[in-house]
Amino acid sequence: MTQEPAAVRIDTSKPHPARMYDWFLGGKDNYPVDEEMARQLLTVDARGREMALVNRAFMHRAIRWLSAHGVRQYLDIGTGIPTEPNLHQIAQENAPASRIVYCDNDPIVLAHAAALLRSTPEGATEYIQADARDPEIILERAGKVLDFDQPIALSMLALLHFVGDEDGAYDLVGKLVEKLAPGSYLVLSHVTGDFDPEGAAKAVGMYKARGLTLRPRSRDELAAFFDGMEFVEPGVSLTAEWHPELGEAVPVQGDDPIPGWAGVARKL
Repeated sequence: MTQEPAAVRIDTSKPHPARMYDWFLGGKDNYPVDEEMARQLLTVDARGREMALVNRAFMHRAIRWLSAHGVRQYLDIGTGIPTEPNLHQIAQENAPASRIVYCDNDPIVLAHAAALLRSTPEGATEYIQADARDPEIILERAGKVLDFDQPIALSMLALLHFVGDEDGAYDLVGKLVEKLAPGSYLVLSHVTGDFDPEGAAKAVGMYKARGLTLRPRSRDELAAFFDGMEFVEPGVSLTAEWHPELGEAVPVQGDDPIPGWAGVARKL
């Protein structure tokens, strides 16, 4: 990798989703501006930490399912700061020859890229510093590690709600899926305002006030990203309810659902 040193480029003047996610997960790789924003979001829904944990647990279960069904290549966009176990560890535990490419646009993730690159000898891992809204760059660089003539699992977890409609979120996913071979999979998770529209609107305002985008989407709006693909059962479901047998339950406060949808679908 030839990127300039991460420390030079880290912007601590406004919060970043990857660092806020790290704070919710109890990590140390965040700044006061990230913690301040995260704590404000907790005033909208006190289960912010549980939301992050539920999303991380979904990733674990989805990768276990994909690996068990023969997937050996993964392109993970919006990787975030490494946590244990990460995607490559789960994939390579079952299939050591698995190849994984991570991608994120926060320089602090680049600073931890060594943790993302601890591959098995049989497999490979690589990290791309790029913005999700630049699919051509991502595809070109990922092609140096992944074989796009063979199935790939494309994961964009808790990412697309930071890409507004005006930034062409659906076109972005379409361009990426178009380059995947038949038999590939798309893996998505996404926050929603379906259960608390008022709270979601408040969160959107908090992001907007800091020059950031938050675009919660409904269940049907998430399903539209999978247009033309074949869903893995149970289709679009609550994030916590997608194949719970493949992982351990995340304890949450109260009986209300964690407001997020998730799904996995196969390209025909």
